[in-house]
Amino acid sequence: QVQLVESGGGLVQPGGSLRLSCAVSGNSRNLNVMGWYRQGPGKQREPVARFIGGDATLYADSVKGRFTISRDNGRATMTLQMNSLKPEDTAVYYCRAVWTWGGDYWGQGTQVTVSS
Repeated sequence: QVQLVESGGGLVQPGGSLRLSCAVSGNSRNLNVMGWYRQGPGKQREPVARFIGGDATLYADSVKGRFTISRDNGRATMTLQMNSLKPEDTAVYYCRAVWTWGGDYWGQGTQVTVSS
């Protein structure tokens, strides 16, 4: 049974930082793609930062230079370091993992609120 569990969300002032973590339980071998997505109020879910093959990464233009995605060597934990946060970064953040055998799983989401 595969599960993805996010943690690290919360309330932060504009300009502040947060670090999100995603823990993969179950079989973490043969992971193909891992990434972070978010869904803001009244908006569709959108990709934020992803590993797209090997260690290659892809960031949304809106977060380039502010957010950094990383993972451990065993790929069982993925993190998203978010700096210089803006009110428009307010959203529920989800981690997603796709396996080479076709498994596609999402975490339950963690709320990030950027407000003064």
